[in-house]
Amino acid sequence: MSSPPALLVIDVQQGLDDPGRGARNNPDAEARIASLLAAWRARDWPRVHVRHCSLEPGSKLRPGLPGNAWKPEAAPLDGEAEITKTTNSAFVGTDLDARLRAQGVDTLVVAGLTTDHCVSASVRSASDLGFAVTLVTDACAAFERLGYDGEHYGGEQIHRVNLVSLDGEFCRLRDTAAVLAEIDDFTEPES
Repeated sequence: MSSPPALLVIDVQQGLDDPGRGARNNPDAEARIASLLAAWRARDWPRVHVRHCSLEPGSKLRPGLPGNAWKPEAAPLDGEAEITKTTNSAFVGTDLDARLRAQGVDTLVVAGLTTDHCVSASVRSASDLGFAVTLVTDACAAFERLGYDGEHYGGEQIHRVNLVSLDGEFCRLRDTAAVLAEIDDFTEPES
């Protein structure tokens, strides 16, 4: 039997509720993340919470500011692994890869904020490092943006385009219901 997958919960922090970020898609992402955490906790499978500690002077995610705090629905419990990062990828400048390898983890299920930034960067890094990655499509979200071309891109559009660019090359995509329905398949004996 292979080792159970680790649930990687990325940047579910209060600073991402700042209205200055604009409209966001998928307002239920945090509730779905909480459902995933509950399933992993019930099985005592590995869980890793990743916190972005921005070095940018104006960022709401800087250490010591209220925005750096976890959102309650995705806050780690005592004993759950926490990783602090200053870049987009949870694997750059951290010991995440070493921690996962030490536990025999080779499969990740990823959720968090935001799809087009830290989630995408972390999924790409994980894939490049040889992890099998499932990205939970409805347990992440993106904000609207004004593009380099002056065009407005809605949060849902940015979210979907990023999922499309990751699918099949860096990860497989599943929604929360599918992950929970398939959860025991993650540790089925290999034939």
